[in-house]
Amino acid sequence: MTPPIQKEPARIPVRHVLSDLSRGLARDEGVHPALIPGIGVEDTGRKFATNRWVFAIAAGFVIAFISWGIADTAGMGAVASTALHWVSTNFGWFFSLLTVCVFVFMLVVGFGPFGGIRLGADDEEPEFGRMSWIAMLFSAGMGIGLLFFGPYEPLEYFLNVPPEFGVDGGSSEAMHSAMAQTLFHWGPMAWAYYALVGGAIAYAAYRRGRSPLISSIFEPIFGERTRGPLGGAIDVFAILVTLFGTAVSLGIGALQIGRGIEIVGGIGPVGNGVIIAIMAVLTCLFIISAVSGVKRGIRLLSNINLVIASALGLFVFLAGPTLFLLNFIPASVFAFIDELSTMLMRSAAQGPDSAAFMETWTTYYWAWWVSWTPFVGMFIAKISRGRTLREFVLVVIVVPSVVCLVWFGTFGGTTMWLESTGRAVSAAGNPQDVMFAMFDQLPFGIVSSVIAMVSIIIFFVTSADSASIVMGSMSQNGRPVPTKWVTIAWGVALAGIATVLLLAGGQDALDSLQALVTISALPFAVIVFGIMFAWGRDLATDPYMLRRRFAEVAIEEGVRRGIAEHGDDFVFESGQVEPEQGAGAWLDTDDPALTEWYTDAVESAEQAEQTQEAEK
Repeated sequence: MTPPIQKEPARIPVRHVLSDLSRGLARDEGVHPALIPGIGVEDTGRKFATNRWVFAIAAGFVIAFISWGIADTAGMGAVASTALHWVSTNFGWFFSLLTVCVFVFMLVVGFGPFGGIRLGADDEEPEFGRMSWIAMLFSAGMGIGLLFFGPYEPLEYFLNVPPEFGVDGGSSEAMHSAMAQTLFHWGPMAWAYYALVGGAIAYAAYRRGRSPLISSIFEPIFGERTRGPLGGAIDVFAILVTLFGTAVSLGIGALQIGRGIEIVGGIGPVGNGVIIAIMAVLTCLFIISAVSGVKRGIRLLSNINLVIASALGLFVFLAGPTLFLLNFIPASVFAFIDELSTMLMRSAAQGPDSAAFMETWTTYYWAWWVSWTPFVGMFIAKISRGRTLREFVLVVIVVPSVVCLVWFGTFGGTTMWLESTGRAVSAAGNPQDVMFAMFDQLPFGIVSSVIAMVSIIIFFVTSADSASIVMGSMSQNGRPVPTKWVTIAWGVALAGIATVLLLAGGQDALDSLQALVTISALPFAVIVFGIMFAWGRDLATDPYMLRRRFAEVAIEEGVRRGIAEHGDDFVFESGQVEPEQGAGAWLDTDDPALTEWYTDAVESAEQAEQTQEAEK
């Protein structure tokens, strides 16, 4: 007879046991470093007052820059061009090295032993659903650039093949080389930057209880000094690089919207006055969205634009050379892998052609992604709370890269196919014209152009309002929801810088935008390098890693003893042994550095709670 099945008693999840136990121990200052569950910054009772020095210094620089641009527009453009060449010549190698290091570091973080660490407490669940999370990632990360560069960049590489590829421009081989180079700039390498800064901020804020600031990441290295002038200087750099990096994207969006008005409306050149008017209207829109908050404004717009952009991409795929694209897009993946070593080894030392290409394209892109890391990183941190590092790295790097593959493969593949079949979209003139020239060759060209402009406007708003919130947070010691006046102030500053950059560039506005973003990103690139060292030190002493080490030592020793004493017939159970003989002999559990951060946070939270009760 089959014995009756007996149900095991319900088990309480281990993470809940650890959480309850560690919080109780923390009150007695006897918490074990391997049992700490993590604590969010909002649970520490921390106050988020405006950092007047950070705000004043950053705002003063912005005012000075805008005044310079208004007083000497031509001079600013000349200085920017000269500085760009100097930075690219002397530090292009540094940006390339940084990109490779960041990518390898994030692979180790996500798919190595650290992958099980949660960006939050052990028992914390994600706040946003996965689709909303991905939509917000994508809209804030690269939105405007995809519509601008999607049809243009692969076509440019197709006609003017990058050095060292060794293929003829306009050939079928050039198509695959063009897509490989595009994915190199927009794929995993780019998103690894965002994953690094976003993951480090989320970890510091939602697991270690620190303020969600770039400077807080450096606490394992500099300690309390990150809350003084040193940390303030780091945050000022983060605000300034965010201003310039986002201003470039907004400037590109304004140029393309202005060009769309000319083409769709059938009118002549709109001039700087219309561009400034467009900036003013869109500034009002994104400020309204920003003060409405992430959960309402940004999430709603991101979800709407995900649908619009997806429909636009599907239309181009079906209305364009569908069969060609079905073959071309998968082949682009293998082309990227095949050409990866060539693209990684390209440098200015290989000749003037390579140097010019690096300055115009690759170094510019690495600098652009660096400049966007504080903004996109802090925004990603805010919406990624509760995810494990493995899920975080996988989604933040892989999913958008796949979307970029499909997007650039569809839009860029279509423009290259049109060019190779005699419909010369390259004759459109300016880069912002290529998308409209492509739509003109497809059915419903005017309708699709209008829809694309709507999508650009929404991307403009979501990028700008996210940046305004992030800069407001950085100037208020990491305040989760910055006060409205601070958000509005940074929104106006952002629009002002974008306008000045456009005016300084004149007919070559895109070159001016490119120059300023590369220059402003250089000092922050050094900070990005430091983030890897600081976050690595934090992760090495995370309670999850300590428990993992305990388990490895205990299992290894237990198996040896079990086999030696009982042969095949033994099971595991815990028991006390002599001091320095157990699974934790390798760890100094009395080291205050392993527990002080948590006990201080718990005490701070209790004091804040007592203060609130006394005030009532």
